Amino acid sequence: MPRYRLVIEYDGTPYVGWQRQENGPSVQGAVEKAILSLTGETVSIRGAGRTDSGVHAMGQVAHADLSRAWKDHTLRNALNAHLAQADERISILDAAQVEDDFDARFSALRRHYLYRIICRRAPLALEAHRAWFVAKPLDHEAMHAAAQVLVGKHDFTTFRAAQCQANSPVRTIDRLDVSRTGDLIEIRATAQSFLHNQIRSFAGTLKLAGEGKWSVDDVRAALEARDRKACGPVAPPEGLYFLQVDY
Repeated sequence: MPRYRLVIEYDGTPYVGWQRQENGPSVQGAVEKAILSLTGETVSIRGAGRTDSGVHAMGQVAHADLSRAWKDHTLRNALNAHLAQADERISILDAAQVEDDFDARFSALRRHYLYRIICRRAPLALEAHRAWFVAKPLDHEAMHAAAQVLVGKHDFTTFRAAQCQANSPVRTIDRLDVSRTGDLIEIRATAQSFLHNQIRSFAGTLKLAGEGKWSVDDVRAALEARDRKACGPVAPPEGLYFLQVDY
């Protein structure tokens, strides 16, 4: 059975998340339905990462095993036609046949995420559900300085959800940068893998630093506490984007 790698973009607003669930529509379920409509095959696709309800993706990656070979562009276009017919907010950016041992999740070397904050007095119209709206001024340079405490290999118990299923809270953060363009503040994170709610926990904590409520030492103390109660507020899901995966 030929294996295909799918690069997927989606608006996470109407979905319960990436993973197929019984309590509402999922991105995984919508793509699997599109494959069923196209091929008549019931398949289970595997994604490179699970995103929560309301989280978006510009470059989620999944793989699917199909019973027959397809031209790459034909598979992409046909799946997009079925997704559009079902009014899904999902687009297949690329489809390519890969080796049988390729695994969207376990073959990944690095994952890249973006968290967007729009900092202004006026509420969001065009960017509603696309960024975290913060009406108070934020110092992005203070946020960036605090973020560097979190770079490297650490026990991130403070910054993972209580229901996180990872075997270990230890992760290595390769990059955690904060920059600003006008009203937009961007937090960019890179690692081989992340814990559940880790980036949203980072973003909520760094907002405290941007407000001047927390210092670099406060962020370091929260990290070293290894206690979920020491974390700042968890940022809302609409600001988070799964950017891309490196293989």
